Amino acid sequence: MVKPKRKIAITCQGGGSQTAFTAGALKALYDAGFEDHYQLVSITGTSGGALCATLLWYALLKGDQYLPQRMLDFWADNTAQSAAEAQFNHYVVESIRAVNRGQVPQFNLSPYSPLMQMMSSMSTSNLRPNFTDFRGLLADHIDFDELARLGPQPQLPALILGAAEVLTGTLAKFNSRTEAIRIEHILASCAVPNIFEAVEFDGQAYWDGLFSDNPPIDEVIKPEMVGMENLPEEIWVIKINPNGCSEVPKTPEAISDRRNELIGNVSLFQQLTSIRTLNELLLKDAFKPEFLASRGIKAPVLLPKCLSSDEVRPYHIPFIEMSEEMQKTLDYESKLDRSSENITRLMADGEKQAQQFIQARIASLRDAQ
Repeated sequence: MVKPKRKIAITCQGGGSQTAFTAGALKALYDAGFEDHYQLVSITGTSGGALCATLLWYALLKGDQYLPQRMLDFWADNTAQSAAEAQFNHYVVESIRAVNRGQVPQFNLSPYSPLMQMMSSMSTSNLRPNFTDFRGLLADHIDFDELARLGPQPQLPALILGAAEVLTGTLAKFNSRTEAIRIEHILASCAVPNIFEAVEFDGQAYWDGLFSDNPPIDEVIKPEMVGMENLPEEIWVIKINPNGCSEVPKTPEAISDRRNELIGNVSLFQQLTSIRTLNELLLKDAFKPEFLASRGIKAPVLLPKCLSSDEVRPYHIPFIEMSEEMQKTLDYESKLDRSSENITRLMADGEKQAQQFIQARIASLRDAQ
């Protein structure tokens, strides 16, 4: 009798260009034969993580022979290619770095400002449209008209993207099981307020998913979100922001960088704490079996090991994280850096870390048999 594959949900944290790490990690999982041992039942993401998650999900929809290829093609297209693009990228990144270091005065301009729009148009006039027009870049790699015609896709792994509704302050979750994935959903999840205008559609306005769930995790254990058949046995988190730092930040740049990292992890750890609380209630028989069965819950549910190093549970939420060496070389500005050097090294680190991760997970499956 063939043993069923273990059901896995993958959640992808946001982080701008640093999510090239996520692309490398997802590539490595499939290169290592992920599908031979595991069944992907849902994939979620925020900002750059939403982008990677959607590209992989779309490859599943299209039945691509090599699932990571669309994602890799996107990142190649998104990377500075010509000398002019490299020069523009360098200017933007170093200008912001100088401001955050306090070396030059800061002038705040809104993305709605005519001056800001004119400056952007003039400085990018000799660059590829796909390097300067994010909407156009997305449309070149995903056929959103096709997705609109097809509608919701409950037969595929659930794709859930996070964003924040500006006017009401509510958290938004765009779910492929209940609606057609739209280009606006990805734009909304990636709309960093001081860079992009709010994404407005259907009478609402959205900002970056950083203000939402980074990434969505609670949703993957809710039958109403992913379907009873898609409840995972494990949740894997591809994590961009580091947990700690080696010393107290003191310079303006270091303070800004550490603040961004902490904000990026707040919602993640809040969700993990909620799951741990549910786990403890289940272990203490706080719910009637009839109620649990109606929710598709089996005790104990997933417990994040990172929150409880002194306790052991049958299930856990492992992280795929950047190497310490990589983390030490990154700052906030690297989240905006689309140079080939930055993207290539991030992707390579993602591959390396995910290779080690998947080898350990497959070995644990064999040990359990």
